[in-house]
Amino acid sequence: MKLRLKNLGSRDYLDTWTAMREFTEARTPETIDELWLVEHPPVYTLGRNGDPAHILNANGIPIIESDRGGQVTYHGPGQLVAYTLFDLNRLGIGIRSLVTALENAVINTLSQYGIPSEARRDAPGVYVNGQKIASLGLRIRKGYSYHGLSLNVDMDLTPFTSINPCGYPGLQVTQLKDLGVPVKTYEVAITLVGAVMREFNYSGIDL
Repeated sequence: MKLRLKNLGSRDYLDTWTAMREFTEARTPETIDELWLVEHPPVYTLGRNGDPAHILNANGIPIIESDRGGQVTYHGPGQLVAYTLFDLNRLGIGIRSLVTALENAVINTLSQYGIPSEARRDAPGVYVNGQKIASLGLRIRKGYSYHGLSLNVDMDLTPFTSINPCGYPGLQVTQLKDLGVPVKTYEVAITLVGAVMREFNYSGIDL
């Protein structure tokens, strides 16, 4: 079973979200799963059950109410976003296994840079010394997943201080740059794609 990889570069969040929904609505059991890699211009996104009170001060950054799970997060340049357009029935997994596999993919990616990290059962995502480095937000429709994960690589983390990240007041965030790993998002993407393929047993990339 192969995976189709799409590198979207820098792309508006709303446009990308619309494209994900259209892809998911149109796909069939024969459609090849896709992994979209993207960076977004500055934007706050709020999950479908998210509480706007967790946005303390938007400071002019756009706020988009999304249909993913979870609370509020921030996307911006220097953050690697990976959208997982997967057929869960074909993969033989449920939402919990999807979350765990994505967390493991990030943990394995960070380990390649010598960074130990962990997942938390009570708060999905990946953490380094208690600071969040990767967030997850997913939507399942008709057995198909979309949205995905974001990994902080080399970005301005200041906008995170104006929200309660993922709904947790005082939650600190970190990134690869601040952990002594000066890499670009496209470099990390190569490692992350390999980790995702191993976690979900994809045999190769469909071109």
